[in-house]
Amino acid sequence: MIEVEVRQFVCLKDNFGVLVHHPDSGCTVAIDIPEAAPYLQVLEETGWNLTDILITHHHWDHVGGLAELVEKTGAKVTGPERSRQHITTMTRFVEDGDDILIGPIAVKAIGTPGHTLDHISWWFQEAGIAHTGDTLFALGCGRVFEGDAEMMWASLSHLANTLPPETTIYCGHEYTLSNAKFALTIDPNNQALQERTKRIEALREVGRPTLPTSMAAELSTNPFLRVRDPEVQKNLNMVNAEPADIFAEIRRRKDNF
Repeated sequence: MIEVEVRQFVCLKDNFGVLVHHPDSGCTVAIDIPEAAPYLQVLEETGWNLTDILITHHHWDHVGGLAELVEKTGAKVTGPERSRQHITTMTRFVEDGDDILIGPIAVKAIGTPGHTLDHISWWFQEAGIAHTGDTLFALGCGRVFEGDAEMMWASLSHLANTLPPETTIYCGHEYTLSNAKFALTIDPNNQALQERTKRIEALREVGRPTLPTSMAAELSTNPFLRVRDPEVQKNLNMVNAEPADIFAEIRRRKDNF
């Protein structure tokens, strides 16, 4: 295991900025840059020197502040090979399964297309954390913009089968309360979901974030990961249907929720 410090903070309206700092080496990694100012403020508060930036995908609300932050910090930028034409500030490119080193920090790129075709999730295996961008949210998943439902289901399955249950998961947005309300329409008798929803409501009432989450929590309460659960299938009138088809139906319902 490797010890890191993580700072999470709000960017734009409901995006999150994340900084991962390794105290011994001084390496500091930013993941997605919706806007530069919040990052610069936290860097000033902590005294950390930003060395690297990791990008999950090309959407503006994840890279809108990238050029400014690179200009002001000189940080190196790593992102998806498929984003090469979209993000001109990147200097290192990865695909699914690639491993990189940031100082002593090992990071694996997990290809998770569906929301976009270029989407990469980042797994800091020895630190026990991951950043899933706009693929896996707390109690939800991203809209399917560039891929299709089968692709998105494959990406979520990839994460569920790769990340250990104890993995701490950060993601791109504070959508959890809305996701919880929807999840209860799919899995209303899930006691763990009911209890989690109460905790989420309490956090949001006082303006506190609901993230990070964990893979264990998502496996037990996130309907998009529970398509094989008999109760979920029964509630959808899709008993023994193909998992990708069940996922597609849940995603369709969420799009119209």
